[in-house]
Amino acid sequence: MKEGIHPAYKTVDVRCACGNEFQTRSTKPELHLEICSACHPFFTGRQKLIDTEGRVERFTKKFGVQTSEQRKTAAKAAKATTAKKAPAKSSRAATA
Repeated sequence: MKEGIHPAYKTVDVRCACGNEFQTRSTKPELHLEICSACHPFFTGRQKLIDTEGRVERFTKKFGVQTSEQRKTAAKAAKATTAKKAPAKSSRAATA
């Protein structure tokens, strides 16, 4: 490798918008993140909505907020009502 053409690779402080701070190595003097592994929904299991131009607010106003538990109970209720509405098999076909 040639000498003097590579940038300095040093330890830096990383700060996330959620307040999490940790150290890593980088060629930049410091890093500022919007989202990190401490606040990302994939790692935490919690949903965090970042509202841009009121889009999330418009969506919730139009469709309402529904949690996963509410969706599960609604699906069970819909399944139960379709099972009740299904016509019982008639014995007429066997006698005809």
